[in-house]
Amino acid sequence: MSIDATATIHPSAVIEDGAVIGANCKIGPFCLVGPNVTLGESVVLFSHVVVAGFTNIGDKTRIWPTASIGHQPQDLKYAGERTYLEIGASCMIREGVTVNPGTAGGTGVTRVGDNCLLMLGAHIGHDAQVGNNVVLANHASVAGHVTIGENVIIGALSGVHQFVKVGKGAIIGGLAAVVADVIPYGMALSERANLGGLNLIGLKRRGVDKTTINGLRASFSEIFEGEGTLKERAQKAQDRHSDNELVSDVVDFLLADSARSFLLPKSDD
Repeated sequence: MSIDATATIHPSAVIEDGAVIGANCKIGPFCLVGPNVTLGESVVLFSHVVVAGFTNIGDKTRIWPTASIGHQPQDLKYAGERTYLEIGASCMIREGVTVNPGTAGGTGVTRVGDNCLLMLGAHIGHDAQVGNNVVLANHASVAGHVTIGENVIIGALSGVHQFVKVGKGAIIGGLAAVVADVIPYGMALSERANLGGLNLIGLKRRGVDKTTINGLRASFSEIFEGEGTLKERAQKAQDRHSDNELVSDVVDFLLADSARSFLLPKSDD
């Protein structure tokens, strides 16, 4: 066990032999830190937090009461093999959140990027790969093997099906069930989610210029309407908007392999 001299640990907390506790960490009442856990500098566990497994928590991440981090994945095939969980720096992990490590049948590691906000009761399943600056609202659930790009917002009570990919900058509305890949900057809406357009508000908040946004809007219509296959239309849109980085992000996403196909706009039929 390695506990930095500057760490503050409540007398009721349990730090198991082998754990590594970084400088200026604060561990509150009735927390449990397992023997293979590493906490970076200035990590805060407020109270009643359990961190288990082979788990690394990045600097300045804060974890609120009753969160369960790093426990055995919810996969019936899991047989006790050593797998890992990595959570980045400056994350806020609120009450009742659960995050599971990877499995031998997946990548062996679950990753959560920097500056993520996981609100009350959110869940991230085994082998998920979550980018930086991602927000999961209350009780949002990300299943196993899901890939979430940076700057994604996932609304309250929504669910992302296993193996789905959500492109960067996308937004998923509350109560949505997402069963297919969501393009970068896309907007997924309704109970059985469809592609409801683009996350224009998010792009404007990030300071993307009007010309670039207008090009992306034009490409959206070109990709999802007209003759030919989806990938053929995507390639043509790329040719028309070759100088637009956002269009390139969408086209690259659509031309890549997909285990779940792609979320599409709702049909007028």
